[in-house]
Amino acid sequence: MTQEAIDLSYESQQYGHDNEEHNDDTEMTDASKHNTSTEATSASIAHENGADNHVNGNDDDDDDDGQIGPSPVDALIGNGISKKDIEKLQEAGLCTVESIAYTPKKILTTIKGISDQKADKLISEASKIVPLGFTTASEFHQRRSELITLTTGSKQLDTLLGGGIETGAITEIFGEFRTGKSQLCHTLAVTAQLPVEMGGGEGKCLFIDTESTFRPIRIVPIARRFGLDEHEAMENIAYARAYNADHQLQLLNQAAQMMAQSRFSLLIVDSIMALYRTDYSGRGELSARQMHVAKFLRTLQRLADEFGIAVVITNQVVAQVDGGAMFNPDPKKPIGGNIVAHSSTTRLYFKKGKGANRICKIYDSPCLAESECIFAIGQGGIMDPSDETENAEEE
Repeated sequence: MTQEAIDLSYESQQYGHDNEEHNDDTEMTDASKHNTSTEATSASIAHENGADNHVNGNDDDDDDDGQIGPSPVDALIGNGISKKDIEKLQEAGLCTVESIAYTPKKILTTIKGISDQKADKLISEASKIVPLGFTTASEFHQRRSELITLTTGSKQLDTLLGGGIETGAITEIFGEFRTGKSQLCHTLAVTAQLPVEMGGGEGKCLFIDTESTFRPIRIVPIARRFGLDEHEAMENIAYARAYNADHQLQLLNQAAQMMAQSRFSLLIVDSIMALYRTDYSGRGELSARQMHVAKFLRTLQRLADEFGIAVVITNQVVAQVDGGAMFNPDPKKPIGGNIVAHSSTTRLYFKKGKGANRICKIYDSPCLAESECIFAIGQGGIMDPSDETENAEEE
């Protein structure tokens, strides 16, 4: 990512021309090279934060010549790839060159009008644009250091998560009812629109609702709390109600098309397994259900990789009724089995606390230690317990 930013920055292009025309010129010092890399990296971060397209992302098409980010699939036109082929890919939710590079050939051939030969050509051309090889750990660490996090509204919860909800990854929140899962989703839908220096992503939010729990009226006090206009905040939230598992997956294709046109920083699915529990029943359909869930989660991760968005999914729990439950003080576990467990980057367990307080525990994470903290649910969304108490006194 950093290397691409350097290549596309104005300073790098200028130095590149100087080196081509004056091969004997040795006046540029290592310090100037370092400054060029730093400026280019800053430009890359600014673009990924969506500073130029928070409200009207459609303006990106007018001035994307030097864009650092996902490449539109239109860049593949030529060399045997027609505009009709591109339209077929876009209808299937493949709107960027990265999506072509990340998608297996057998999936591409399932798209109507895409033959084996055409799929090979698409993958070949995409691999010329998207780097798919190895890199050093230091370069990957530098790339990770440029990622932004979205604030949850609670300083204690942000500290527990190492800054907030991580972009480019899937964060799963599970727990029984009335533990604050949907309230956190409402809060994140607003904080994702905040400037980066305030813990936001300067982008819009996509909200896929499977349980009819989304309430726009909750956005109003949360937006006011963070100093945003409530009408603009609601305009920047794209909402869709999913009515079955297949529809839930189809909505991701529409989401990919929207993200290719406008800057989004967050995708929420509340909740991921609710429709699967009713659409697939019994052990006879368990295998088909898990395959469908795996495909849905794979698509979510692909969107996170392509657009650098944060993906937040909520999940329900089930009580263990086997013999070992009597020795377990908390016999509840998330549903979805190992498919959901392996696909989620970070898993958070929400539990009820005293009054409006809730407890968040790090259930699984590749880099966060297993620990927990207390947060509260207030009129302004998720907040610290002390803030919630002060808010209640004011009311």
